Amino acid sequence: MKKFKKQKLTKKQLEIMKILWNSPTPMIASDIEKSNPSLNINTIQACLRALMKAEYIKVADIVYSGTVLTRSYTPCVSKEEYFNESFRDIVGSSPFALFASLIDAETDAEELEQLEQLIAKKKEELKKEQ
Repeated sequence: MKKFKKQKLTKKQLEIMKILWNSPTPMIASDIEKSNPSLNINTIQACLRALMKAEYIKVADIVYSGTVLTRSYTPCVSKEEYFNESFRDIVGSSPFALFASLIDAETDAEELEQLEQLIAKKKEELKKEQ
């Protein structure tokens, strides 16, 4: 994925990004409105323009909506990439204390096992890079 311009998203922009992240296919503005009727079509279109400018989304295709041609949008930034950037902004470069407290609060042994597997996988990747 392309490196995006680090910019904090507004609540509405983040709502639209969540809808796009959860969609298996590109979406047009009216599909986004159907996914969340509390969003106004004018707000959606303004947010889509801002997200395009910030390179969070791109036009995937030009498609017919009824008899009218319209743009369909797809994310350029994954949910994980956005979370990682936002997380680093909040926590800083050394999130050890946060991870330690999260692990300490965890009560599900299966989830701890999954965390251990993720850590082991990352260690292997780092060893291969050296």
